[in-house]
Amino acid sequence: MVDVFIVGCGIVGACAAYELTKDKNLRVVLADRENDVATGTTRANSAILHAGYDPQPGTLMAKLNVRGSMLAKELCAKLDVPYKQVGSLVVALNETQKNILRVLYARGLENGVPGLQLLDAAQARTMEPELSPSVTGALYAPTAAIVCPWEFCLALCETAVKNGAQLKLNTEVTAIDRQADGTFIVTAGGEQIAARFVINAAGVHSGVVHDMAAPHRFSILPNKGEYYLFDKCEGGKVGHIIFQCPSAAGKGVLVAPTVDGNLLAGPDAQPVDDGEDVSTSSRGLAYVRETAVKSVPGLVFRNSIRNFAGVRATADTDDFIIEEAVPGFFDAAAIKSPGLSSAPAIGEYLVTLLQKTGLSYHPSPQFTVQRKRIRFRELPPEQRAALIQENPAYGRVICRCETITEGEILDTFKSPIPPVSVDGVKRRCGAGMGRCQGGFCGPLVQRLIAETLDLPLEKVPQDRAESWLVCGRTKEGGGAE
Repeated sequence: MVDVFIVGCGIVGACAAYELTKDKNLRVVLADRENDVATGTTRANSAILHAGYDPQPGTLMAKLNVRGSMLAKELCAKLDVPYKQVGSLVVALNETQKNILRVLYARGLENGVPGLQLLDAAQARTMEPELSPSVTGALYAPTAAIVCPWEFCLALCETAVKNGAQLKLNTEVTAIDRQADGTFIVTAGGEQIAARFVINAAGVHSGVVHDMAAPHRFSILPNKGEYYLFDKCEGGKVGHIIFQCPSAAGKGVLVAPTVDGNLLAGPDAQPVDDGEDVSTSSRGLAYVRETAVKSVPGLVFRNSIRNFAGVRATADTDDFIIEEAVPGFFDAAAIKSPGLSSAPAIGEYLVTLLQKTGLSYHPSPQFTVQRKRIRFRELPPEQRAALIQENPAYGRVICRCETITEGEILDTFKSPIPPVSVDGVKRRCGAGMGRCQGGFCGPLVQRLIAETLDLPLEKVPQDRAESWLVCGRTKEGGGAE
């Protein structure tokens, strides 16, 4: 019997596991259908920690956004996760939109967002010279930040595992049955696991998981957003997160720096039937391009190095769904934006709800929060030399675009959650994130995975299970017949 079974290893499930494993006596299981953590919405989003002026006062979004962003800053510092508090500007592109800025400013004050300022056009362009001449004013929020979302999730999951959580990957939950004594039997990966409490953090699949344990209450309506990722030569175009005024479709197309020095533009908003549909389209990308240049007209789109899409878990409600659906079963569903920003506070909130239902929770002073990653390219020359002297693998650069060494790649396999795919390595150390997008280092990374995990080369996937890169040799031997 486990105490808490968490369905889903995205940022919300990771934050819940992190909080729960502060109590060393709790038995926590964290399960995901995929072969790695952070493979859903958590890895394909705007990588923004919102300040908190957008949610309607009184909603869970408003309650959890501001605190979540504050906690995220503390957690990233503790867990060595890339984070930059760059601030954001919501720009008005005409005089009418300045009224929206005033509404957001008042809403932000009510939500407790610190440091908000309304700027005129000249002040906004002083902060961001690349802004369009059409900008008539802006709302400045200094507490907005950018983060590496998948490393944030990974760091939280690693910490939970170090503190006793059991991680089950490639483990799809197919049934949840409530027993007469109030406990649950969770069927996951063909195994049946008894649990006192269940947390549903299954993202775009949270509606399906809810219906396994409770009467139907909500439906998830997946919404896809497409993005441009620009090379680092575009990274200095803006220093803040640049939003346009929000609409009924969402926060709109943004232009923002990334923690790695690139630039990001997107997303659009497209309802989709399939929550796994992360395809991109010429139509969606054209919309992003046409909209992004309205706020930052100098974007050079030939410097785009990748397009991608993510799917948001929107629902037929206007707020997060975080509640006890039936005794002992808790939904953390419809976690759309500002979900990444709110996640650390959602983790806290879920623990509070569990305690009210009878969970005994006593955080331990022995909770282990130690994580440090070697980033070779950021080290001074003398430290690089010492590292290479100690381990020559750090002297062999595998990813030339990002200066990622063999030593750093091999370090990822020492993690409590080692990678099993080429993209899994990329998410852990950045190999393949640069301009060539793995064109040079991909085969080298694939070979290192095969050698380290003692696998045939054709059994190393690009990303998800069975996303094979090769299927076998095209030629055996090499001698003349």
